[in-house]
Amino acid sequence: MGQPAERDSGERATRGAADLQLPPGQRLQKGWPVTHYGPVPKFRPERWEFRVFGATADGEKHCWNHEEFTALPYTTVEADLHCVTKFSMVGAEWGGIPARTVVEIAPPAPDVTHVMVWAEYGFSSNLRLADFTSDRTLFATHKDGELLTAEHGFPLRLIVPHLYAWKGPKWVRGVEYMTADRRGFWEERGYHNLGDPWKEQRYSYQEEPGDGPEL
Repeated sequence: MGQPAERDSGERATRGAADLQLPPGQRLQKGWPVTHYGPVPKFRPERWEFRVFGATADGEKHCWNHEEFTALPYTTVEADLHCVTKFSMVGAEWGGIPARTVVEIAPPAPDVTHVMVWAEYGFSSNLRLADFTSDRTLFATHKDGELLTAEHGFPLRLIVPHLYAWKGPKWVRGVEYMTADRRGFWEERGYHNLGDPWKEQRYSYQEEPGDGPEL
């Protein structure tokens, strides 16, 4: 897990296009295409709630409204975004709340191994706990100093720089702690359960034994 994160670690200013490293099969993208499944949800701040539930350490569900969640400690991460459709956007500055902060406030039970990140319309993506708690995994509210647009995930999207972008859903509403792995929306529909772009883990037929639950 460390090696991909190191490739994202911030040498953009000293590297030219000729020596820019991209994961295999990826192409450099100028701009930020809009890609998602289904409609763009309407943000209603009075109804918005972020939940942490499942196998929490105290057995309780933890909730924040929008004002409370966005008041959590803010940080920035410079990181690339690699889409499974083969474009890579490099050197973006993402701002938001580290996933580790959420884990520290609402810790998982000792036997938790995975999380399911839930978003609007029941969309979900599963992650190993180690990927979720990486110091570069971020609940992003901003890109390059500007609030995310609705099409790009406002008010909240997950950024997991060392995995393909589908592992970081738009319009996130909560996290479920799990004591066993379970496939999310795209993982149930043929995408790789782990999604490491440096290993080109795009599709479930590429999985090795132990990479994920049976389909």
